[in-house]
Amino acid sequence: MNSPENEPTPETDAADDIRTLERMGYKQELLRRMSGFSNFAISFSIICILAGGITSFHLALCATGGASIGIGWPVGGLIALAVALTMGHVASAFPTAGGLYHWSSILGGRGWGWATAWFNLVGLVTVLAAINVGFYEFVVGALGALDPEFSRPADWVQHLSVGAVTISQALLNHRAPALTIKLTDFSGWWILLVSILLTVCLLAAVETWDFGRLVRFTNHSGLPAAVAEGDAGPVWPRTDNMPWLFCLGLLLPLYTITGFDASAHTAEETIGASRQVPRGIVRSVIVSGVFGWIMLCAAVLAIPDMDQAAKAGSGAFFSTLFADLPAWQARGLVAGIALAQYLCGLATVTSASRMVYAFARDGGLPGSRWLKKVDSSGVPGPAIWVLTVCSLAFTWHTPVYSTITLVTTIFLYISYAMPTVSGLIIHRHVTWGPWNLGAWYHPLSVVAIAGCVLLVVLGTAPPNEEAGYLLAGFVAALLVIWFGWQRKRFQGPPNLDKLWG
Repeated sequence: MNSPENEPTPETDAADDIRTLERMGYKQELLRRMSGFSNFAISFSIICILAGGITSFHLALCATGGASIGIGWPVGGLIALAVALTMGHVASAFPTAGGLYHWSSILGGRGWGWATAWFNLVGLVTVLAAINVGFYEFVVGALGALDPEFSRPADWVQHLSVGAVTISQALLNHRAPALTIKLTDFSGWWILLVSILLTVCLLAAVETWDFGRLVRFTNHSGLPAAVAEGDAGPVWPRTDNMPWLFCLGLLLPLYTITGFDASAHTAEETIGASRQVPRGIVRSVIVSGVFGWIMLCAAVLAIPDMDQAAKAGSGAFFSTLFADLPAWQARGLVAGIALAQYLCGLATVTSASRMVYAFARDGGLPGSRWLKKVDSSGVPGPAIWVLTVCSLAFTWHTPVYSTITLVTTIFLYISYAMPTVSGLIIHRHVTWGPWNLGAWYHPLSVVAIAGCVLLVVLGTAPPNEEAGYLLAGFVAALLVIWFGWQRKRFQGPPNLDKLWG
């Protein structure tokens, strides 16, 4: 990696960014107004340990109990870090909007890049859906915990609420881009502040300091048991296979620590992109991993009764929060968490719309001539609204939060692995950027790819067959479309033959 004494001066950054973009065959259309912190903040905001870390808390707790947090979270975090490091290595050499799609095209060819783009796009569309459905579920869960007589609203209320939230995020991105960046920067600090306050409040409420919980394996599969028709039933079906349950618990950190490709998607809006983009990717994963682990360990320690919490299923976090803390404190924390989750969705619209714009710029999408347009304010307006509509359509088709999160995680991590696979094979033929892993790239790539394969297995094997069927159908459709049509039409990014070392 580059040393501080070799850092370019601010005066050279703008010229270097333009030259790098021109070398890749593009002109500067998006406005470069993001600092290094802003680039970090957008990935950190999308990861948002106050979103996935809380709304999916039960995925780990109802697997092997406290061990899924105390041991499982660091294991999943290290897998995500390996992916982030290899992603940053490639991003430094090719800092462009669309990130992974370009890297796969450069390193593996047009078809490999085209497939990566579609996996990444589906992952980004569904991650926005997952965030905003999770936001709705969090608010409804909080209202239920505050008022025992509160009854869950009808499905149409969820559709309208998620629609209003998503549209407001799109409006801010389209009509107030400068404010959106400021809000995303604020979100980075807000997540840290609220997670620290939550951790302190939970630790202050601990009655018995049973640290053994964090390494104790307890079989909570089969909970909560369905007692009436319409009940959701167990988080994980009953099984005595503890290693498999522990692996299922890894879905919590792997779902939470995702979306860090946002730093790459906003590369063309970041000053000093070849250095700041990889830093934003890696730092967002490290900070999220450390703070998320501490916060969730505090939640485990604060649980009055682990068995009762597991029986609460998706309500495990709320049952702990409202049982341990004074009402005013719990309400304040819920409000802070809800704001963080909204800002998480706001940042996701920014990131995902840049991927739509970048793929359309190279003719990869239907209506590309329209989707690649950039408004006078320097944002891809059509891309923002098409992304919004697609995300809402997915929530209307599949309103179940757990299914959405599985699809999101699988598709995003497959897209993360694809450029790493091609980069590992032809690593020595490419001139890498100023931020690089050197000899560590090969072993870390192997770890990253193995972690992604494990995730796909976890996300598609029983009891997650639905996601597996969707993945198989998607792959089949990609093969038919590519070999039947796109192979002859799609040219991929420009200047592919000039980007070799």
